[in-house]
Amino acid sequence: MFLSLFKKKSKKKNLHTIGFYNLENLFDTIDDPDTLDDDFTPNGSKKWTNRRYKKKVYKLAKTISKLGIESTGHAPVLLGVAEVENREVMTDLISAEPLRDITYDYVHYDSPDERGIDTALIYDTTYFKVIASEPITLYLENPNGERDTTRDILYVYGKLNNEDVHVFVNHWPSRRSGDVETEYKRLKAADTIIERMQKIEEKHLNPNYIIMGDFNDEPSSASIQKLMNTQSLYNPMEKLHSPLRGSANYRKNWSLFDQIIISHNFFDYKKGTHSYTEADIFDERFLKEWEGKFKGNPYRTYVGTKYLGGYSDHFPVYIQLKFNK
Repeated sequence: MFLSLFKKKSKKKNLHTIGFYNLENLFDTIDDPDTLDDDFTPNGSKKWTNRRYKKKVYKLAKTISKLGIESTGHAPVLLGVAEVENREVMTDLISAEPLRDITYDYVHYDSPDERGIDTALIYDTTYFKVIASEPITLYLENPNGERDTTRDILYVYGKLNNEDVHVFVNHWPSRRSGDVETEYKRLKAADTIIERMQKIEEKHLNPNYIIMGDFNDEPSSASIQKLMNTQSLYNPMEKLHSPLRGSANYRKNWSLFDQIIISHNFFDYKKGTHSYTEADIFDERFLKEWEGKFKGNPYRTYVGTKYLGGYSDHFPVYIQLKFNK
């Protein structure tokens, strides 16, 4: 009996969760004069108080702490996040009670997004060491020729259990003005990542890539397919996509804009490397609306200016890797 429990525990130790979570406007309550964050202040349209902020931070931390834990026995080793305002909210998040005992740190840079929302990477320092990081600017122009300021792509190069990994955290331009009208922006984002991959491959032989984010496009969209055409990537989210399930729901239609794409070498089984095992959407019941016309949808913080007090308008997504000892 003792031996079988020991084996089970050892097996869990070798499994690691890597996730992505759009946190739906994780703003602090302080007005930043340089960004359009006025709604998220106590006197703004959303009446964003310190109490509401702390409640949201706790709920997000609780979700992160549970992500993939049934298989691995521990919280994610890497988690990309989107829609965070600044370093302060990131510090509050990893310091919240459900996460405070995990050896988490994060990489974050302020981006030129006009709303002031950025991407970041949370990592467990027990398993992951950062070697280098930088924000990659996405240069876009609107049809009138004006600069379109959007989120940077976060690039982090590090060692996961001493294996080199190149991570890209994305929050690509939205479809707010129409999916066809804005498609060129997301195609440009794909090109930007491909260009960086080419530079990486000049210095690194067969690099390991993890490309995650809210791409505002489906696995079948032209921008994601452009990434796949590099022939070095695999998208496990393609098999999860269906009309009945997704990471976000808009007008009763499921989308899977949140994805984690990996390089083919995560299918190798050499000692000292990581191998892909599974992918999933973390759509547990506690993250959903329980009743009404939106039953089953993500239980979000706001609908317009109406405060619901939920988690996020997106479900997290994740993959799991086995470390081959």
